[in-house]
This record gives sequence, C-alpha cells and structure tokens, in this order.
Amino acid sequence: MELNCDLQSIFDRVAKTSRTIAVLGSMNADYTVETERLPLPGETVSGGPLHILPGGKSANQAAAASRIGAHVMMLGAVGDDGNAEFLLSHLQDAGVDVSAVKNVPGPSGTTVITVDSHAENTIVYSAGSNAKVDAAYAQRSADAISGSAALGLCLESPIEAVNRAAGIAHKAGVKVLLNNSPFRADLPDELIADSDILLVNEHEMSQLLGIDEPDDGRWSSLDWDALAHRMELFGFHEAIVTLGSQGAYVLSSLPGAPRSVFVPAVAVHAVDTTGCGDAFMGSVLAGITAGLDLGQCAHLATYVAAYAATGVGAQSSYGTSAEILDRFL
Repeated sequence: MELNCDLQSIFDRVAKTSRTIAVLGSMNADYTVETERLPLPGETVSGGPLHILPGGKSANQAAAASRIGAHVMMLGAVGDDGNAEFLLSHLQDAGVDVSAVKNVPGPSGTTVITVDSHAENTIVYSAGSNAKVDAAYAQRSADAISGSAALGLCLESPIEAVNRAAGIAHKAGVKVLLNNSPFRADLPDELIADSDILLVNEHEMSQLLGIDEPDDGRWSSLDWDALAHRMELFGFHEAIVTLGSQGAYVLSSLPGAPRSVFVPAVAVHAVDTTGCGDAFMGSVLAGITAGLDLGQCAHLATYVAAYAATGVGAQSSYGTSAEILDRFL
C-alpha cells in the first residue's frame, strides 16, 4: 500500500498541538571534517576546515521536532566544559526546553565525523556526560516523562536509563518511540514490552530480524507484509524502517491497520546526510504528538529529513516548517 498525504495540513496539525514531547538521551559536540573520500584503515587523507557543530542523536531529534513547531523538553546531561553552554544554547535557539538538563563534572559528549564528497560519513562517538544519564536521573524525570504525549529514546545513553524511562512512560500511557541506534541486537525484553513503535534503518532491521539484505539493493523487492509479522513476533506491533533514498516502510500488526505502507523518498541533491535519521525521528515524534497516524508521520519525516540532507551538519541543517514547505511545495 502507498500513501497520499497533504504536507501543508500535516505541518498545520503539528503547529496547533499543545502537547509535549520528552526526549531523553544524548547531547554531543560534533567535530566534523569534509574530505574527498573516507580514509582506509591506517590511511591519512587531507580534509577541509574543522567545523564544531551541535549534535547528539537525542538532541538532534529534539531540535528537529521543535524546529517544525512541536513543544519539546530535553532530558539528559552536559559536562562542565566549554561545550556544555554551546550545546544548550543551540537547543534553546531551536526552541527546546532545556530546564531539566543536568550539569555533571567532566567533558560533554562528543563525536568525530568525516564526510566525503558523496555525502557519506563515518562517526566515532565518545559518551562523556551522556554516560551519566542513569536510571536515577530517569526516575527523577518521571513527572516530565509522564506529562508528555510521546517519549523519544535512542541508545546513546546507558540502557538502564532507557529502560527506566520507557517503563515510566508505558505506565503513564505515553507513546514510546524507540530508535535502535547505535544498534544492538540484544534489546532488553522489558524495553521491547514498554516501547510502542520501533524506528530502524534497513540494515538495522535485517540484523534485528536475521534476514538477508537483497543482493541487488532493491529493498522494495522484499515481502514487507511478512516482515511486519516477523516484527510482531519480535515484540513490536508498529515499526518504521527507513531506506535512505529508497523511501521508508511503515509496518503494523494492529487490528484494522495495513500490514505495510510504502512512503516514497523525496529526491534532493544531498550535501551531508549526518543527522538525517535523527531529523526523521524527531518529525515522527512531532507527528505522534499531533495525533497523526504513523503513515502520515513518516510522510512528514521524509520531507524534514530530505531538507536536512541539503545542509551541513545535523541541527545546523534542520529547517522550520515554512522553510521546508518553501523548498518542496
């Protein structure tokens, strides 16, 4: 099944909702260098100027959602270094509420990113202060989590904190969107049970479900209805699988919902794909909070992520609703 949605009306619904998104997780300073090609192991290549940009998967997701009009509260930790204020100020500029972010001794989270001339990238992550977002902090954030309409989680924070946050949200009836990234195949049973929707890319899905990737690289050739059933057996009744330039599939085993819905990609000239997956995640959170169905959420997210691919960096490349509509409509 394919999808047909009006993008303007979707953005309007996001802007009109007063419900809040909580995002618990990582904030990183991204040290980014552009090169003609990515270095081979043991090789040194010349790069362009070093850019220090705000990032972290969770912070990116929060910023992307806020940029398009959602109300977002960031939950996490920064260090006592110069990057702490840098990270918080950029989130505030995007409209994110950072009042619950704690300061801890030591460095903030960082990533080292290399981007080549084809917009492919490599990323090395150093947790820093993100490693100190523990289960106790998640518990202290229970009111913020329980008072939200949706909770966004990824795996750049300690799994104990992710588990506790998901459990608090599930008990309160808050929708939990789990991004299994950085990928781990051994997701805790309680995290699966407490999560409502899984977001993964095609490679993560193949690893999670133990399926072979298509030899010709054409993901549309797979039986996506059957994959929705396999996802249900794994423990997720709803999932979104992103396919990069090939689009995305929304999978469901809920009564009355189509097993799989194809969401076409938006064609752009990609400059840098860093943070595009996070832009997708943040947009889905915004859509969930606005009461959109998952297909509409994915449709919205493809445009937000496509816009992000046309700029450098993660948060620095995210657009507002007006900017995205002006680009594509």
